[in-house]
Amino acid sequence: MTDASVTVPAANPAALGLVAFGLTTVLLSLINAGVLPAGGEPVVLPLALTFGGLMQIIAGLAEFRVANTFGATAFCSYGAFWWWFALLLLFAGNGVIDISKAGPTVGVALLLWGVLTLYLWIGTFRLSRVLFAIFLTLWVTFLLLGLGSMTGNTSLTHLGGWLGLICGSLAMYGSFGIVTNATFGRTVVPLGERPILG
Repeated sequence: MTDASVTVPAANPAALGLVAFGLTTVLLSLINAGVLPAGGEPVVLPLALTFGGLMQIIAGLAEFRVANTFGATAFCSYGAFWWWFALLLLFAGNGVIDISKAGPTVGVALLLWGVLTLYLWIGTFRLSRVLFAIFLTLWVTFLLLGLGSMTGNTSLTHLGGWLGLICGSLAMYGSFGIVTNATFGRTVVPLGERPILG
């Protein structure tokens, strides 16, 4: 009797998760850096809900299927971050919630996202160098944005925006590398596969 089942290798969900994160991050970071006007935030909201949020959660669920604990935790978490961000602005902008007396709470929330990112960054010491760089720049971005929000220091927010641009661009590069290398069946775009700590 022969086994009729065929194992089909799964596509790497990190390609989708990274580009969903990266593209959304670049657009918001352009606003945080002061390159685009703050009035452009409403353009980010649908992107944050659909691409940054939904697509990352789908990628995270796919990472569960391939037993990647790091990828599942990261993509589901940052997908939820984008939903939180979009819903916060939508609810506050439409009078559903009042954050005028929230004080430093939004800044503290950003710092907590930075704590999550810091612990995920430690995990990247055994992953590719591009992931190491993405998570390094991301936790520092959250730190700067959180402190900027808490203190009202726009220079910190702008600096966080510029670092967020680097982070988002690195994520898009990582997605580009995964897609291109998978399509060509060999390494065409280097991702620094040698881990920081072997």
